[in-house]
Amino acid sequence: MSNTLRPYLTCVRNTLTAALCIQNFPCQEVERHNKPEVEYKTSEELLLNSVLICRNENEKCFIESSINSVRISIKVKQADELEEIIARKFTSFLQQRADSFRVLRRKPVEVIHLQPTNVVMCHWFVFPS
Repeated sequence: MSNTLRPYLTCVRNTLTAALCIQNFPCQEVERHNKPEVEYKTSEELLLNSVLICRNENEKCFIESSINSVRISIKVKQADELEEIIARKFTSFLQQRADSFRVLRRKPVEVIHLQPTNVVMCHWFVFPS
């Protein structure tokens, strides 16, 4: 791993560790509904500060977090035509299987969008009681 890549990935990892501390928080407007606040933005006080981490113009990670969900947008380097084709095929592969991943948004964009909620995080991690 190059010396310029290590600090970037360390920063992304530490920021994601802090942002993924989410909890169950039902919607304040509709009873018994647990909607991702980062998506619906119904209450301004439930949204946390967004963080943009850039290595350069072509490699970015944008993290938007709220009390019960996080949106992670990742842009990977596409220096030449081959890397653009690989990135397009990879995002297409992920979008076609978005239901299986349960955290991937099915939205055609140039970057990869992940949106884990507290329900998904509880399935990934078993917390001691």
